[in-house]
Amino acid sequence: MDAYAGTKAEALFWEVLNGGGVIGGSSAGATIQGSYLARGDTQTNQIMMGDHEEGFGFVKNIAIDQHVIARNRHFDMFDILQNRPELLGISIDEGTAVVVQQNEFEIIGRSYVIIYDGTFWSREGSDLKTLPGEDQLFYFLRSGDKYDMKERRVIDDD
Repeated sequence: MDAYAGTKAEALFWEVLNGGGVIGGSSAGATIQGSYLARGDTQTNQIMMGDHEEGFGFVKNIAIDQHVIARNRHFDMFDILQNRPELLGISIDEGTAVVVQQNEFEIIGRSYVIIYDGTFWSREGSDLKTLPGEDQLFYFLRSGDKYDMKERRVIDDD
């Protein structure tokens, strides 16, 4: 954010989006697209709520983490959500992407995206599962799965 916030580059990013174009990014380039900047600490990437907390906000009311499964980071998002429960948390693993169009996104790639929306979802249902409290819930989505960010629910095309 120090390098791009308030610059002509940021203005051009917005111009691309507002004109119907596409912006992509991996790792920190994915994280910065959210409204909350996960791992935005200038000293270390291990701190979830650092000295830089504001992303570009291309996707509103969201915190985006990355490398989640490859680096065993699937519990880290709770650090943010305990302090900012209004945010939708998503954690994207390597080789995987979230393609956003308006209020929905679709997962593409070889791994998973973890959703932290205070609920649980499973293809096989959850009636017989023992689950933790809603402040500790998350679930995995895979390539082809779709999610409605406004309604905060998985889109079931079946």
